Amino acid sequence: MRQYLRVLRLFWQVAIAAELEYRINFVISVISSLGGLVGSLFGLFLFYRTGYTFDGWSWEQALVVLGIFTILQGVSATFLVPNLNKIVGHVQEGTLDFVLLKPISSQFWLSTHTVSPWGLPDLIFGAIIVFYAGGHLGLAPTAYLAMLPPLVLGVISLYSLWFILGATSIWFVKIYNVTEVLRSLLEAGRFPVEGYPAAYRVFFTFIIPVAFLTTVPAQTMIGRSDSGWLLGSALLAAVLFQVSRWFWQFALRFYTSASS
Repeated sequence: MRQYLRVLRLFWQVAIAAELEYRINFVISVISSLGGLVGSLFGLFLFYRTGYTFDGWSWEQALVVLGIFTILQGVSATFLVPNLNKIVGHVQEGTLDFVLLKPISSQFWLSTHTVSPWGLPDLIFGAIIVFYAGGHLGLAPTAYLAMLPPLVLGVISLYSLWFILGATSIWFVKIYNVTEVLRSLLEAGRFPVEGYPAAYRVFFTFIIPVAFLTTVPAQTMIGRSDSGWLLGSALLAAVLFQVSRWFWQFALRFYTSASS
């Protein structure tokens, strides 16, 4: 474990130093994040301007969901996109050979080699929305802490699904941006899952677990969740993470490398 932590520190030091050579990108990232947030707020406002609510979700409670979704976007842009979107490229270009030869877990290397600071604006804006909405709801500080475990479990579930999709490129080498399909589906998480028709609620809960990524953390924060949902989040994260490890080892059996 200590060896992996040292490697992780070296990975991120080099990655951040390289990214900071292009500091104008941070300004562009802030503008892009702010524009996306304004669009999301406007879309949510269109529902509530006539008095409509998402099955009992007030405006402030729906803002909590949107804030958590924005935080999740920031986590994805900082840790997941820079790494997992490159798995397809490693397979196509044959550079996966060099990863497999390194004396550490290839899944660890592919998942943590790069970090991007350009996801920080989404993390900051999302936190501002969550604290703003929580302040108007009169939530205690413990409510924000209660949100963290299901949010972390949601990130683990998202990572596992993303990695599994990236691993399929070993068979389907010509599939470009396969993970973009998942990212598109996750856009549904910007609204409470109760706002969708019954069939979509089932899909976004049991097929693509969007509900566990944003709605469950929000319910926990505002005190509307029960232990069953939290247990489900923990079980889902544990199962998906283990499946991602198994699936990667299974996929590598079919990887023929660039030289064979």
